[in-house]
Amino acid sequence: MIETDRLILRHLTTEDGAFLLALMNDPSWLQFIGDNGVRTLEDACTYIVSGPVAMYARVGFGLYLTALKEDHTPIGICGLIKRESLEDVDIGFAFLSQFWSPGYAYESASAVIAHGRQVLGLQRIVANHLTR
Repeated sequence: MIETDRLILRHLTTEDGAFLLALMNDPSWLQFIGDNGVRTLEDACTYIVSGPVAMYARVGFGLYLTALKEDHTPIGICGLIKRESLEDVDIGFAFLSQFWSPGYAYESASAVIAHGRQVLGLQRIVANHLTR
């Protein structure tokens, strides 16, 4: 769906359940995003369907699996979120900690913002730190 020099960003599917299970139980996810109670592969697949997939259907965008272009290794998620509690579209991302340093978050977020503006016609995209 979205490509950069080093990354591919695409819709999440239930086939990504094992990766999302690992990501959502990574200590950094639990510390900075929170515990979503995703403990099993079934929980992860339910989260994908009721969260990102439902958002794709509702508003045409959502969180995307972010993978290395060269070998399609999943490294995180990045995308746009339309929360019912917020007026604006929000950008969100999370990466496995071993992929933090090479600038993948910046690269993917820049591509998502450009996609939001140029393809989706969004005038305003914000970043929020939501507390638990």
